[in-house]
Amino acid sequence: MRLFPNYTWNKNLHAAHRSGVSFMNQPWAGGVTLLTCVIVAMLLANLPFTSEFYHNLLETDLSITIANKDFSVTFPHEMTVEKFINDILMVVFFFTVGLEIKREVLCGELSSVKKALLPVIAAAGGMAAPALFYILFNAGTITAGGWGIPTATDIAFAVGIMSILGNKVPVSLKIFLTALAIADDLGAILVVAFFYGGDVNLPLLFIALIILGVIFIMNKLGEKRMMYYLVPAIVVWFLFYYSGIHSTMSGVVMAFMIPMDARFNEAYLKRSNKKYLTRLTLLDKISNSEETFPNGPQRHCLRRMSYINNNSIGMSYRLEHALNPWVNFLIMPIFALANAGVVIPDISFFNIFQALPQVPEAGFVGMGIFFGLLLGKPIGITLASFIAIKCRIGEMPSGSSWKMMFAVACLGGIGFTMAIFVDTLSFGELDAEAVNILRSSGKIAVLMGSLCAGILGSLLITFFHKLEAKEA
Repeated sequence: MRLFPNYTWNKNLHAAHRSGVSFMNQPWAGGVTLLTCVIVAMLLANLPFTSEFYHNLLETDLSITIANKDFSVTFPHEMTVEKFINDILMVVFFFTVGLEIKREVLCGELSSVKKALLPVIAAAGGMAAPALFYILFNAGTITAGGWGIPTATDIAFAVGIMSILGNKVPVSLKIFLTALAIADDLGAILVVAFFYGGDVNLPLLFIALIILGVIFIMNKLGEKRMMYYLVPAIVVWFLFYYSGIHSTMSGVVMAFMIPMDARFNEAYLKRSNKKYLTRLTLLDKISNSEETFPNGPQRHCLRRMSYINNNSIGMSYRLEHALNPWVNFLIMPIFALANAGVVIPDISFFNIFQALPQVPEAGFVGMGIFFGLLLGKPIGITLASFIAIKCRIGEMPSGSSWKMMFAVACLGGIGFTMAIFVDTLSFGELDAEAVNILRSSGKIAVLMGSLCAGILGSLLITFFHKLEAKEA
């Protein structure tokens, strides 16, 4: 019996396909793609023959207006290309982050108190210390509200660098930093939700909460069909968008509502596959020998097997697996292209250690972000971990040392995606010109701080690895 049709492979195409898949599966691939998009965005924003096109494209209005003699409705309100990327595409990013957090909390590195305590405490320290560093440079100024910018860790870059460093980093510390970054993502989500939203429209928020309550009940009753979650998710996004809560939070909330249990259990899967495989064999015997496999009845069997096999995996796992490549290689690169394009009027703009003369009331935004990422993150992570371990709340990752933990914690200072995202939400209460200057300065500081944190962490890990090898 021929289970699969015959294929004639072109060797060159097959090799290219394999290399493409291999690249996308590398842990560093997402980071390399993001870094490339940052460089492209900077060039597009500053080259004389692309700058105007780049900024005009981001400001292009995407709203739809319906009007007649009596009324006019514009929907979505003030939707530009840039807002579409930050308020719609990034919903998918936050949805995927929510699915990952939920998985880790229920059955991963954060699934028990013993497993979760150390990375969660370390993440809290790694958010508090950068915020304090930022406030140190900006207390009492109009820029004090940007404290959330240096508090997040970019897991794509951090994991990518650890994978390049290979066995220089103990496996236990790789797991520790990954779990910490996931807890850190949850913390960043809460920061955005509570501190970087607008004026809240309580009636719309109340309607959204009612819909979420219905979805929660539906989940508990065992509903596992995707359509019953997709349609309410769109409605919840609209309600969040107009209620003043940042719309990306709808993605996180909906991720927590998606069921993890499969629609079909193991016993049903085995019975069904056995039944349809037997039927395929019978159909093959009675079919015309000249017929191409699969014929009509056989295609029906294969479709049913595919449907049952697919639904024997929980919806949450399926969505996370399906969305990850799109998030890592489309949505996040587009976000970087749209948000990393900082206009550099002259070389002095890179001097993040000076005050901004264009905004005299501002504090030292660049210094707060830079030192928050480069120093605040590793100090906060290491100090919080030290306190937790000495108080016997957590356990030291096996096979690691304090100096290696500090070196790995330096990689936590790679903020990038979440840091730039929070930067795009900061300083909104100021006038437009000041906002643009401060956000641009903040993005430069994020890029420089993340770059220096990545280099420092890599050098320290390499140095301490050699030192420990000599001592062994």
